[in-house]
Amino acid sequence: MSSKQPHRSPGPGDLAIETTGLVKTFGENRAVDGVDLAVPAGTVYGVLGPNGAGKTTTVKMLATLLRPDGGEAHVFGHDVVREADAVRGRVSLTGQYASVDEDLTGTENLVLLARLTGHGKKAAYARAEQLLDAFGLGDAASRQVKNYSGGMRRRIDIAASILNTPDLLFLDEPTTGLDPRSRNQVWDIVRAVVGHGTTVLLTTQYLDEADQLASRIAVIDKGKVIAEGTKGELKASVGAGSVHVRLRHAEQRAQAQEVLRLALDVPIQLEPDPVALTARVGEGSSNGRGAAEQASLALAELARTGITVDNFSLGQPSLDEVFLALTGHPSEPQDPGPQTGQDRQDRQDRQDRQDRQDRQEAEATR
Repeated sequence: MSSKQPHRSPGPGDLAIETTGLVKTFGENRAVDGVDLAVPAGTVYGVLGPNGAGKTTTVKMLATLLRPDGGEAHVFGHDVVREADAVRGRVSLTGQYASVDEDLTGTENLVLLARLTGHGKKAAYARAEQLLDAFGLGDAASRQVKNYSGGMRRRIDIAASILNTPDLLFLDEPTTGLDPRSRNQVWDIVRAVVGHGTTVLLTTQYLDEADQLASRIAVIDKGKVIAEGTKGELKASVGAGSVHVRLRHAEQRAQAQEVLRLALDVPIQLEPDPVALTARVGEGSSNGRGAAEQASLALAELARTGITVDNFSLGQPSLDEVFLALTGHPSEPQDPGPQTGQDRQDRQDRQDRQDRQDRQEAEATR
């Protein structure tokens, strides 16, 4: 998108986004329920949550596509309701699905959008060529987009979003469904965009994506921000360390679980791997021992009881463990493994909420 008037480049202490008590309802569904955000300019800010958490609805309000029902939101100081045009002149949005025309070639798509956003014909072709080469799509420039792979479609969609370099780029689950190689390519593009001064608000269900890209992360569940901070702060909030144990014999796991529970005085999580266990340990125990000392004593207790350990490690909790601790359920993209009837019902309920929300959002934007 282009802005008709020049604006000051955001400085290092500026906020790109600031929201207070942001609310959006669809009928009886409170999709966004009092969200507070403070997104520093020039960073990647991650919004992490499962399907139906309210991530996309929040983005649509910030991008002026939906009107909030309560609270306030500002983008570079501009109110998203009263100063919507000013906001639109500084932002760009890449949604969950490619918005380019699949019947046009890569070059035709970018030239068309460049002309619509104010480029002259020669400048439009030059900018299209520049972006196609930068995103590794030069060899596919003359091919119809419908013949692109999923990763290529996401790359050209992001390229279309930065034809005119925005101050703020919304990336709404940009790598959903991509293979690992394509995801890494998109991550490299995100880093390059931020390196040129653009702020990125990234919504994602992928824990490793937030871990790789975001300097700060807000965890959203059921329309509320339930935690916010740097990766280190979020990980520290659920324990100073994570103990991982891998046994030699699977038949000893039940005994090892009980030994570790008594030694560490914390719940022990059984991993999908039949010989693996994990426990979170805090800053210190009631007797003043730190995480490393607790872990060492636990390992000694396993050896004393005749349980053979093949691998043992102590590190920070993963974002996966943080998400599970905060929300009570794993993130959606992870393999859920064996599920109880309640697990399946909870999953279906979340999907039903998302389907209703999608329909209501579509009606609200007509």
